[in-house]
Amino acid sequence: MELEEIKKLIEFLKETDITEFQIENEGTKLKIRREKFLSSFETFPSVKHPAAGHPVAAGEEAVEEKKLATITSPIVGIFHRAPSPESAPFVEIGSAVKKGQVLCIVEAMKLMNEIESDTDGVISKILVENGQPVEYGEPLFLIEPA
Repeated sequence: MELEEIKKLIEFLKETDITEFQIENEGTKLKIRREKFLSSFETFPSVKHPAAGHPVAAGEEAVEEKKLATITSPIVGIFHRAPSPESAPFVEIGSAVKKGQVLCIVEAMKLMNEIESDTDGVISKILVENGQPVEYGEPLFLIEPA
């Protein structure tokens, strides 16, 4: 397999969702693997620092969300809404929460870290799906303070 063929193959794979590809041709084996990173910060606007220059509609939404408290992940790990797969979630949208109440678990290196509310209020939004990886500082919940 020639270098130009490999470059073309890599460029083609960049345009797809394929994360691993393996081919064997005339005794030559080629394996291409790439990691897929989540762009959570682009998906969820920062409540504390609304970006300037957005259209009026987005600006109005940022003003509404400015009243909401954001609970962020203190560590990198896997987000779990319940203490076990068979259990009910800790909270749902509309649940009243108290300061110090457990909202979720972030699993990091087989350690289960309980994430607690830092304010009294009502869960307005849950920004992460169960079982998804989360990054340090990633918004997890929006809470309307009581």
